[in-house]
Amino acid sequence: MAKLAIIYYSSTGTNYKLAKWAEEAAKEAGAEVKVLKVPENAPQEAIEQNPAWKEHLEATKDVPEATNDDLEWADGYIFSVPTRFGNVPGQVKSFLDAAGGLWFQGKLVNKVVSAMSSAQNPHGGQEQTITNLYTTMFHWGAIVAAPGYSDNSIFGAGGNPYGTSVTVDGEGNMQEDVEAAVKHQAKRTVDITNRIHNN
Repeated sequence: MAKLAIIYYSSTGTNYKLAKWAEEAAKEAGAEVKVLKVPENAPQEAIEQNPAWKEHLEATKDVPEATNDDLEWADGYIFSVPTRFGNVPGQVKSFLDAAGGLWFQGKLVNKVVSAMSSAQNPHGGQEQTITNLYTTMFHWGAIVAAPGYSDNSIFGAGGNPYGTSVTVDGEGNMQEDVEAAVKHQAKRTVDITNRIHNN
């Protein structure tokens, strides 16, 4: 049974929803799954100024925070993160940087990884964010399991071969129908993880 950590960062809920869809599909595919949030390090005053951010943090207060122990435990990862100027949010960068000890010990080699992203417009940096995250994975010696064009659901979701991505309007509504693509990507990640770690 593949051990899969679905690690997300979400300020207002989009990437949490993507992570939950991925969890559902990964469990259907037989994986042992943990859904984990990247620790929030934004100043409280910034959070207080955004009601949706504050509300989402409260709603997900019981979701465990991701740690290096979780990175070591898992055979594979799915990351779901919003874009920040074409890159991962600072919270995610801090989390990845803190894995240096595991990297140095070679404990991240051959982990299978796939990623998803969101932004407020169709060309808001989703692809760049995913490929920037994959750059870190290459340094880890991880195996990237991008969806490519392996299923028709990818075209229905906008056709991002690097990982499912979604556009979200100012009210938090997803503009593309990406649920099927997320679930396909999760099942594909479990399949590849099983091929790598159960042989």
